[in-house]
Amino acid sequence: MTDEPNRPAPYREPRQARSTATLARVLRAAEDIASSDGLEEMTITGVAERAGVAVGTIYRRFEGREQLIAALTDRMLQRREEYVAAQLRDAEPSLSGVMDAYAHALLRSFSDSNSLFTELLRARESSALDRGARTITEIHRLLLDAAAPYAHEIRRSDPAAALDTAARALLGACFHNSLRPDSRTGETDQRQYAEELSDMAIAYLLTPDRRPSRA
Repeated sequence: MTDEPNRPAPYREPRQARSTATLARVLRAAEDIASSDGLEEMTITGVAERAGVAVGTIYRRFEGREQLIAALTDRMLQRREEYVAAQLRDAEPSLSGVMDAYAHALLRSFSDSNSLFTELLRARESSALDRGARTITEIHRLLLDAAAPYAHEIRRSDPAAALDTAARALLGACFHNSLRPDSRTGETDQRQYAEELSDMAIAYLLTPDRRPSRA
């Protein structure tokens, strides 16, 4: 078994509806504080006060602040997976429709909550990166599945590899935008940038290879 001393143990999952509602309230309070004041200012006491629960209620679920941060990271990443999945389900039924929905969903997903998302990924080092990697794998899979019915539209010699490249490029561009001090954050700017990214991906997918593939 691999020893991971820096990885917090999983927090205790609720088993009753009332406990689930309390947990959701606690995590909302933690996110509100971290988003407005910064992750370093988020304390168990402050979260309890914001959520309207006793400090002991939080400690019955979490061993400490690090576990709470890990749960908050998980909550935000899961929310991104669900959002991208929903946008792809509602995409126009075509290759361009899927790529357009993917670009818009990614850009909006990575740009919300101010800088909290990237701050969370930095906070827990390996554990956050592991969870983030799972989300990246999942949203990558969501695109591949959504685009599969339209693979015949792709004009590259290896459609599957080309789609994989386009997905990685869009993901990298959207994540990079979330880290830039001059990121596209306004609704109009985000929409224009997403359209530009989608146009580039579609242009690549619909353009035949420049040279024969190497054996």
